[in-house]
Amino acid sequence: MFDFDYTFHWITVWNVFPEMLSAAMVTIEVAVISMIVGLFFAVFLSLGKDSSNELYRTPSIIWIEIARNTPALFQIYMAYFGLGAFGIHLSPYLAVMMALIFNNAGYLAETLRGGFASIPHTQMASSRSLGMTTFQAYRYIILPQVFKVVYHPMTNQMIWSILMTSLGTLVGMLELTGKTDQLQSLSFRTFEFYLVAAVMYFVIAKGTLLLAKLLAHKIFKGDA
Repeated sequence: MFDFDYTFHWITVWNVFPEMLSAAMVTIEVAVISMIVGLFFAVFLSLGKDSSNELYRTPSIIWIEIARNTPALFQIYMAYFGLGAFGIHLSPYLAVMMALIFNNAGYLAETLRGGFASIPHTQMASSRSLGMTTFQAYRYIILPQVFKVVYHPMTNQMIWSILMTSLGTLVGMLELTGKTDQLQSLSFRTFEFYLVAAVMYFVIAKGTLLLAKLLAHKIFKGDA
């Protein structure tokens, strides 16, 4: 039977809301850094997967396949617990950061590969015929077009990263979910705390989408 004889105590949440805001900033920080660093690696992984050099191609494929075909939680456990077997003991923050970088890089690499595939191969030849080096061709011709193609999928990955940080609570990281769990265990106001945390995640995700849309309008001059 349902028990509707429940008295809400929102003041309990309000009293510690600054702590939840601080934890939310940790969530955003981890998501943003893991996306930026993950994107850096993803560029090399996407090129490596299609490389004719086996020493470059094989590690790229292994990274991408493991990142995309194993649970993110498993990757966090490997960073936090697994590396401990080799004497490498990471803090919960660093373990989650490392795992999300690994995960994001794998997914973003495939996103970038799709972007590169959408660019006609003749553009590289045309760039080289104009006297550009391969690096210059990628920097000024290829990558700007690829970025436009992959912008929206990258936005989705960013939101996914924000939500995945919640897994950090399982290794003791006090991001938004971890801090919420800690606070509700002290007050036993489970519903109120988790509802507020859910709203905060929703606001962060929607805020990210809005910011991405505004940036796209500015960068692509309304074409994105």
